[in-house]
Amino acid sequence: MTDHLPATAAAVDIDGDRRDLRLDACRGLALWFIFIDHIPDNAIAWLTLRNYGFSDTTEVFVFVSGYTCMLAYGGALREQGWATIVARGLRRVWEIYAAFLLLLIAYFVLIWLAGGGSRYLDETNTKFFFENPGAALIHAAILQYTPVNTDILPTFVLLHLAFPALLWLMIGSSAVALAMSFVLYLMVQIFSWHVPAWPSGELYFNPLAWQVLFVFGAWYAYEGPGRLKTMLQSRAVLALAVLYLAFSLVITLSWQIEALKAFIPDVVSKAIYPIYKSHLAPVRLLHFLALAALVSRLTPLDWHWLMRPWMTAMIRCGENSLSIYCLSVLLSFVGFVILTDLSNTLAMQAAVSMVGIVLMIAAATVATWEAKQDRRGPKLF
Repeated sequence: MTDHLPATAAAVDIDGDRRDLRLDACRGLALWFIFIDHIPDNAIAWLTLRNYGFSDTTEVFVFVSGYTCMLAYGGALREQGWATIVARGLRRVWEIYAAFLLLLIAYFVLIWLAGGGSRYLDETNTKFFFENPGAALIHAAILQYTPVNTDILPTFVLLHLAFPALLWLMIGSSAVALAMSFVLYLMVQIFSWHVPAWPSGELYFNPLAWQVLFVFGAWYAYEGPGRLKTMLQSRAVLALAVLYLAFSLVITLSWQIEALKAFIPDVVSKAIYPIYKSHLAPVRLLHFLALAALVSRLTPLDWHWLMRPWMTAMIRCGENSLSIYCLSVLLSFVGFVILTDLSNTLAMQAAVSMVGIVLMIAAATVATWEAKQDRRGPKLF
């Protein structure tokens, strides 16, 4: 199986697994954008992907997670065997699940300290907890209750839990695995299949829909470059991708610029709306694929910019994506409180955004340093 996995010039060996630094850089940039987007009424969000296309950095994050899972577990299967791979997968599931629960505790504490249990409850979807903490904790433990900005973590728990089965299917027939994933995605679009949430509704990031990006990322790591090489190098595909990205840009800008709405035909509006993020609407999926096709043409494997200091900062955040994401949720809430209670000027928004990113980089750098030190000796636990 490892023969299918790419050996890139922009990769390094970590614990026997190969890391493509471009993936860590993309994931790190996605984390910065997610932090900025999570601060309500933050004008700096105009620098992120959200306002310039149907998809945003969430799609990048899910795709890269599927890709890196295949590199980490699929590449080690031949040497370590199924028992070890399943054990490693379950350990990662536990890490994400534990991080989710610890994040909730820290989030509740911050909200209590900032608002005394009476403010910021609606904005953070924590009113249910402060009114009925017992029931909220029970439903959080079974991944049915998610305060604002924590809702992607239960989806990742479920996706990683299913990965050993996906890997088994992929080895048997990658085409069948990808087709099954796409059929499930279509069923969600047609019949609105979803995972229930508490106290009502469904998980915001429906894992039955978002799995298609996770599976596609795993498939691409497994054999995608060979299968899609000719397509990705095609000028026709590049032209279609650019045209679709331009179409998406016009549509999304029309949401902010009233004058542009007159240029959008009714037949187009009826065809694309509503654009659900929860169920990963097809126009969002197509936008991500077009964006990925364009980026793959612009960033070769030996991209020399990967060694630039600012790119290293992205890579450090990408290497520690789980802990940095959790930190970003807390920092975005602190930023929201600062902008609400102190000042909401453009200068303050820029300062809050910049300081938050600097803190994320510092925490990621310390985490990477600690991980390297920890490998030098025996682990106590």
